Amino acid sequence: MSLRLDIPVIETERLILRGPRESDFEAVAAFGASPRANFVGGSADRWENWRNFLAVIGHWALRGYGFWTLEEKGTGAPAGRVGVIKHEMWPEPELGWHVFDGFEGRGHAYEAAVATRDHAGREMGLGPLISHIHPDNARSIALAERLGATFEREGTLLGEPCRVYRHPKVETL
Repeated sequence: MSLRLDIPVIETERLILRGPRESDFEAVAAFGASPRANFVGGSADRWENWRNFLAVIGHWALRGYGFWTLEEKGTGAPAGRVGVIKHEMWPEPELGWHVFDGFEGRGHAYEAAVATRDHAGREMGLGPLISHIHPDNARSIALAERLGATFEREGTLLGEPCRVYRHPKVETL
């Protein structure tokens, strides 16, 4: 028996944004166990990464939105995750991203974040979205600013300092 979720598929020039598959777990677990995860909750063991993987699926079931897996069109490889989340303790929906090792510096996060933000605004009625970014995460701050987000305020999330960036409103058609 399996739960059927209606997760939309979004295609960009180089990526397919799709729902998570069990075959993505190894890439997710590698990211989650690495120092690259320090800005998104911290490095975790395999069990915690499995629970986090399932939480992404649960977010889609509960809220109707969540993180997509970024699949490279050319290789079919999972390159990262981008999406909209609103965990129980979040003040409002957040646009978030992380890119798996070996896929950074290719513009995937930007391409996927633009597509996600546009879809969230036009199809889901969400926004303008925020992004919580750790003050030491220079790459994510630069990406948020490249996306047109502006610094709104200092904050705290899960006991860690964060900077809250506000994304521009998506114009609906």
